[in-house]
Amino acid sequence: MNALDTTLSLLAAAVLGVVAFRMLQLPPILGYLVVGVVIGPFGLGFAEDSAVTHEMAEFGVVFLMFSIGLEFSLPKLMAMRKQVFGLGMAQVLVTILASLCSGWLASYCLPKFFQIGWEAAFALGGALAMSSTAIVSKMLTERLELESLHGRQIISILLFQDLAVVPLLILVPALATHSDNIVTTLLWAGGKAVLVLVLLLVVGQSMMRNWFKLVVKRRSQELFMLNLLLITLGAAWLTEKAGLSMALGAFVAGMLISETEYRHQVEEDIKPFRDVLLGLFFITIGMLLNLKLVAQNVWMVLFLFIGPLLLKLVLIAGLARLFGSSTSVALRTGLALAQAGEFGFVLLNQAGALNLIDPQLLQLILASMVLSMLVSPFILAKSDAIVMKFSANEWMMQSLALTQIAARTMSTRKHVIIAGFGRSGQNLARLLSEEKIDYHALDLDPDRVREAQTAGANVSYGDAARKESLVAAGIHRAAALVITYTSTASALKILHFVHELQPGLPVIVRSHDDVDLEKLRDAGATEVVPELMEGSLMLASHALVLLGVPLRRVVHRVQAARDERYESLRGFFHGASDVADSPDAMQIRLHSVTLSERASAVGKRIAELALAELEVDIHTIRRGKARQDADDTLVLQSGDVIVVRGTSEAVARAELRLLK
Repeated sequence: MNALDTTLSLLAAAVLGVVAFRMLQLPPILGYLVVGVVIGPFGLGFAEDSAVTHEMAEFGVVFLMFSIGLEFSLPKLMAMRKQVFGLGMAQVLVTILASLCSGWLASYCLPKFFQIGWEAAFALGGALAMSSTAIVSKMLTERLELESLHGRQIISILLFQDLAVVPLLILVPALATHSDNIVTTLLWAGGKAVLVLVLLLVVGQSMMRNWFKLVVKRRSQELFMLNLLLITLGAAWLTEKAGLSMALGAFVAGMLISETEYRHQVEEDIKPFRDVLLGLFFITIGMLLNLKLVAQNVWMVLFLFIGPLLLKLVLIAGLARLFGSSTSVALRTGLALAQAGEFGFVLLNQAGALNLIDPQLLQLILASMVLSMLVSPFILAKSDAIVMKFSANEWMMQSLALTQIAARTMSTRKHVIIAGFGRSGQNLARLLSEEKIDYHALDLDPDRVREAQTAGANVSYGDAARKESLVAAGIHRAAALVITYTSTASALKILHFVHELQPGLPVIVRSHDDVDLEKLRDAGATEVVPELMEGSLMLASHALVLLGVPLRRVVHRVQAARDERYESLRGFFHGASDVADSPDAMQIRLHSVTLSERASAVGKRIAELALAELEVDIHTIRRGKARQDADDTLVLQSGDVIVVRGTSEAVARAELRLLK
């Protein structure tokens, strides 16, 4: 197979795999791994394990490390330093130490097949220490646990794991040299790394911002993208020529750009390259898996799967307890991070290329890592039940939390339950207090709850998306419930429980825009407040008042827009800068259709077109310089501009009906 054949095979398989795993609500990374196993040389043989695939895979790691560098923030690290450099560092070091001890014991207790050198044990320890950022962060986000105690702890450990990859990628090749003087080898590798880093950070820091300003002034998206690729690959080339990994150079390039004002634009532009190439990397990892060999050693694979999983769970949970976490938080942290990670495959691949590990043993370890990632979503989904079973005081702690909520709200009547106590929730609470209206807020950020309680706010630690929390907050006695954060999934869950517990309770929901307006209303929301719509109304009202429009008329217009549920404000003309919103098929948009002489709508009345059945309405009609009302009896003429409103798909169907 030539390069084009290989690339097309990988892309076709990737598309099918990701579609299948998306339908199963599983992370795409697992789809890539399974696809690699199926189409690889040990599977159906549709793709070869060639130099072309390895080069593409290496570039995937380069762009991944570049993205990690973009997210590297010194202030963020300092704010989380105890967890990141305390618990995170301890987790990586203890895991590597445990791997070295296991390698030493294996040389005395296990057959020769399992006996490995200390260099290989070090590399395996580094790989074992890594957890899957992609899987864990996605699951935490879906479960609304990012700001919980265990969520913060998990993110801190993942952050240090990402940082630890950089020195590990330098150390493993240095150890593989089998030099008689290993100290000299490590010092030489470290010296080169320091020299290159100083060169990139000192010289690069002073040049990067000025260079980007020069490029941006040319106002060319093409030039911006070319410059971005040049910097990323150029830094990777520089570190490779210095005898270090390409990933290190890409990481430093990301760090340099993260300090500029172009960071967010760069992050958006690099995503397609990173995601596609990283997907190909995981496919090549799957291609390494020899299913026949795994089937012949199935018990060994299970041992290598269960052993490290339990070891990592015990190590992380134990360390979390040593750092002051409760048993339940420690267990949740261990369960979330017990699986293998993306960078574990990177380090394992590097160790295999350096011949540190026997190829057959590498196959079995690879299979066990893939298996651990496959079961990870299921472990996380069942983490609550597992913690309740093994933590004797977990049910007591949850009961105590609910009792505390109930105790604070027991004497209140006709109060407002506030779901989420961020800025919006706190501002609402302040206004309610000024009007002498009782409220009680629920929030999952323990630091925020503690500070607010100390200041006298009526807030408790609790999840408003749980039925028990709503009951404890006095939903049966409440006058209203306000959801102040913009999570449609959580809002729908709360609305379901409100309908079940107190059907007539008014519920006000905050949303980001109008995409989920109907969905939230249908679920029972009394009012939905899209913040983009409200921002537009406030901006327009201030502008009208400054231009001399009477305040009474402005207030009337704003109130009319709210009374009609923002109907007149829904939809807007999409442009090139709205690409980020385009994948959402429910986004309401406006679209102008100019009728030519041969357009099928010319000479017809609007009623004859039956656009309503396409779920589209006519926003306005422009004829010449004048605007026409969308009257059903109006006969359309050549040159008319019809502005239609609806979802992207509905608008496309309407345009087809108007023109052909």
